[in-house]
Amino acid sequence: MSDFILPDIGEGIVECELVKWLVSEGDLIEEDQPVAEVMTDKALVEIPAPYKGRVTRLYHREGDIAKVHAPLFELVGEDDSGDSTAQATSDAKEPQPSGEQPPTPAPKTVSAPDQGDDATEDFILPDIGEGIVECEVVEWRVAEGDEIEEDQPVVDVMTDKAMVEITAPKAGRVTKLYHQQQEMAQVHSPLFAFIPRERDEPVESKAKPSQAPAQDAAPAAAQPAAAKNRQRIPASPAVRRLVREHSLNLADINGSGKDGRVLKADVLAHLEKPAAQPSSQATSAEAKPTQASDGRRRAAGEQEVRVEPIKGMKAAMARKMVTSASTIPHFIYSEDIDVTDLLALREKLKVEAEARGSRLTLMPFFMKSMALAVQDFPVLNSRVNDDCTEIHYLSQCNIGMAVDGKSGLIVPNVKSVESLTLLGVADEVARLTEAARSGRVSQEDLKGGTISISNIGALGGTYASPIINAPEVAIVALGRTQKLPRFDANGQVVERAILTVSWAGDHRIIDGGTIARFCNRWKSYLESPQSMLLHMG
Repeated sequence: MSDFILPDIGEGIVECELVKWLVSEGDLIEEDQPVAEVMTDKALVEIPAPYKGRVTRLYHREGDIAKVHAPLFELVGEDDSGDSTAQATSDAKEPQPSGEQPPTPAPKTVSAPDQGDDATEDFILPDIGEGIVECEVVEWRVAEGDEIEEDQPVVDVMTDKAMVEITAPKAGRVTKLYHQQQEMAQVHSPLFAFIPRERDEPVESKAKPSQAPAQDAAPAAAQPAAAKNRQRIPASPAVRRLVREHSLNLADINGSGKDGRVLKADVLAHLEKPAAQPSSQATSAEAKPTQASDGRRRAAGEQEVRVEPIKGMKAAMARKMVTSASTIPHFIYSEDIDVTDLLALREKLKVEAEARGSRLTLMPFFMKSMALAVQDFPVLNSRVNDDCTEIHYLSQCNIGMAVDGKSGLIVPNVKSVESLTLLGVADEVARLTEAARSGRVSQEDLKGGTISISNIGALGGTYASPIINAPEVAIVALGRTQKLPRFDANGQVVERAILTVSWAGDHRIIDGGTIARFCNRWKSYLESPQSMLLHMG
């Protein structure tokens, strides 16, 4: 019998909201079976079972906030002894006080509890995900001696994937910063030390001797009220982030959710409330000259600058695009493709695809024809090493597609397009698009891309200058399909569907002739889609 400890979910997440239990106490579960869904401020994450066994206890109810490194549920493995199972069963059947949850074992913290009132806790840098073992301390948001609130940003750290904001696990006072800015911090090592507020307050009260016996009762009566005000207000991490971004106090917002939980709608409604202006101030303002009033309005207008920090997916994208644009010499090549026959073929196949449960768009045709063209021009499906002395040709064609997702622009990729059927590609495109827009894309779907497509034409525009998604060496931007006049074989003007595409290639290993010949091969498959049948394996 063991507790399942909520693991690090990445990017400095220290807590998450338990959205839904997928099992109940007493259920038998299999290894990797989904057990719970939790919501961070980034995405909805599914927690699987570590091994086969029986669930004996759920430590949280739906809607509760679960802490990283704290128990989430109790699991008895199938290989545990009968005595352990019997003991777990009897423990589960012990009567609990009405309205109370089963006791949750306290998570381990690095502290010194027996050293008096100044006992501190070390904040241990958590796993940030994707095998990151160290990160650079970019900027401290606090200094030694500063008071911090729960969830307050403390430090920005930079990994090779993204800029991550580390927040305070609880309110208190910072006593030590273990690293200077631009130093490297190791995962699982102390980042800063602090005294939690509940430990720090007795020191302050002892430092101030009572001046009169009559005054002793007032602080004593005020302490419960202060403690009551510091009780945690239920809200999800995403809502807390929204409150911080607008410099609001969570206690000032009326929560409409269960047990007073503050919802996103509550925060937005609070922001829409007009600020009350004192009557005396309004009267004095009306009495002042019009010229002074105009001057104040101009000054206020000049100061109305909203500052929004770049972080999360946006920060990662910004850094990656700057690196790509500044280190890769881009070669741009544009072409017009007649997709009239392709559109007609899609209309014929769409009904049969829908009958099989697949949604057939043009994207599967673009991907499948690209995988065929890559077989003749493998340099488009390669990578270059850091010092540009080797070309690594890749056996699989994993085609990425840029999606405007819930948390920003992401590029999931369809694996092994060369070995999938057209319907198989269509199903993967539909799955990844839905996952990206709902914030459920897995890290596996984001890794391993070899060449990318940006369908910017779905929003508008014909030509583009896309930036290569390094370490890939090529990307194509699809423009808007237009009905344009063209001459047919008899010299007659006819209406045709014309798609404009814009390629960007890594000019270190791809020259103009190569990308032109590759585009011509890809174009031939799209303009005469039936010709792809001759080359499909």
